[in-house]
Amino acid sequence: MKVWDLPTRLFHWLIVLVVGFSWYSAETGLMDWHYRSGIAALFLLAFRLIWGFAGGSTARFTHFLRSPQSVLRYLRRPADLSTAGHNPLGGYSVVAMLVALLMQVVSGLLAVDVDGIESGPLSYLISFDQGRVAAAVHEITFTAVQILVLLHILAIGYYRLRGRRLLVPMITGRDAQISAAGDGVRGGGRVRTIIALLAAAALAWWISAGAPL
Repeated sequence: MKVWDLPTRLFHWLIVLVVGFSWYSAETGLMDWHYRSGIAALFLLAFRLIWGFAGGSTARFTHFLRSPQSVLRYLRRPADLSTAGHNPLGGYSVVAMLVALLMQVVSGLLAVDVDGIESGPLSYLISFDQGRVAAAVHEITFTAVQILVLLHILAIGYYRLRGRRLLVPMITGRDAQISAAGDGVRGGGRVRTIIALLAAAALAWWISAGAPL
């Protein structure tokens, strides 16, 4: 059964590559490339937020954001394999990751280094001291991202030990372990994908240009 649409899968793997390269470029002092990767991350995150409302059914926030009671019920009982998409606990982990990545990108856009040379494209909107605070937040949120990535990997390993494969469906879009009686992914489509991509690209370009009015 199809459980993930193509845009969701592409976002998943591209954000992994972009975040990894952002870390590498910062560690090696390739700040021009670090800036570019930050804008790429902004584009991807903007697309994912739009896709969370307009994308395939399993990609929408309304599909995987459940009540706290649903999370507690899920923790008490094994996951229902007839359900496509994120489980109740996984839905909140997705939101946590998106929030951490957004904080990482926004703080980078506003950050100023000690010399005031390497600055984000929106740093002119705030004072130098505020820019230094943004730089500190940028570092802290990356630590949060690292912790969330580690938890994500551990969760994949845990479910694999229980016989549940999560990586293959995020590559192929299909999950043979989902019951045929369950609901597959619905919605999305080329037109919505193109509109979401154009909107995200326009936002990323506008902010990279300093958000001129």
